[in-house]
Amino acid sequence: MGHRLVVALGGNALGNSPQEQLELIQGTATALVDLIEGGHEVIITHGNGPQVGMIKVATDNSAEKVGGTPEIPFPECSAMSQGYIGYHLQQALENELRKRDIAKPVASLITQTLVEADDPAFNNPNKPVGSFYSEEEAKRLMEETGETYVEDSGRGWRWVVASPQPTEIVEGEAITSLVNAGAVVISTGGGGIPVVRRDGGFEGVPAVIDKDRSAAIMADQVGASHLIILTAVANVAVNFNTPEQRDLTEITVDEAKQHMADGQFAPGSMLPKVEACVSYVEGGAGRTAIITSLENAGEALNGTVGTSIKS
Repeated sequence: MGHRLVVALGGNALGNSPQEQLELIQGTATALVDLIEGGHEVIITHGNGPQVGMIKVATDNSAEKVGGTPEIPFPECSAMSQGYIGYHLQQALENELRKRDIAKPVASLITQTLVEADDPAFNNPNKPVGSFYSEEEAKRLMEETGETYVEDSGRGWRWVVASPQPTEIVEGEAITSLVNAGAVVISTGGGGIPVVRRDGGFEGVPAVIDKDRSAAIMADQVGASHLIILTAVANVAVNFNTPEQRDLTEITVDEAKQHMADGQFAPGSMLPKVEACVSYVEGGAGRTAIITSLENAGEALNGTVGTSIKS
């Protein structure tokens, strides 16, 4: 019997340029269609770090030229990245489904993610985005805009934005309806376009949302039985990169929390993935979260590879 799966693609499933992405995404589509052919309902989320950065830099550079384009706000850059990544993914999936004579529609949905306007993260922006500037240019921009710029790894100064916690996928009901109707849905790209409630409606804000946390919230909203977070490695490990490294296969939420408390997972990479899995599993009975690599996704569902987290 098939399951309803939310599959969160890691950056290694996409490319750093449109050309590289088109090539990489063929293998991604093959692995995803294997899941679909296995009878599963599949909702796909993805990152957008290199892509939204590329769009922001390109539009910034154009805006600075005489007669250039208007400056594109960051939420709009996020929407643009969702559109172009979604286009590549849905085209590759459609081609692979057609090749296997599987009649299934594929749809990409521009997705907004609700964050709280008073999230403390807005007082501590820490995610560098966009172009590099000299110290002099950055200080001028800070005075003109009130935005925060920081020196980034000796490469220059960059604008930094907040990383608030996602609370709700605005289009969750639409995603559920499409899946119920038999569609393969691509949504919540880059964690979703951050929006806050304002004057009875939604308004976009410049921010970066952790894509795995958003995937966990979306999996909850669409009633998924499994959250599969795909990354570059087949298993989560403790004592990583030491002689005592040990791959984890099946662990409980309590065991995962203990490993987190022991500092076993790197904050910038594996930690947010494990945190997202724990949050999702704790949100309802009978849920399973899996962290593994793209090529092992099918086997991981059967428990033969990967790291699964259950209550």
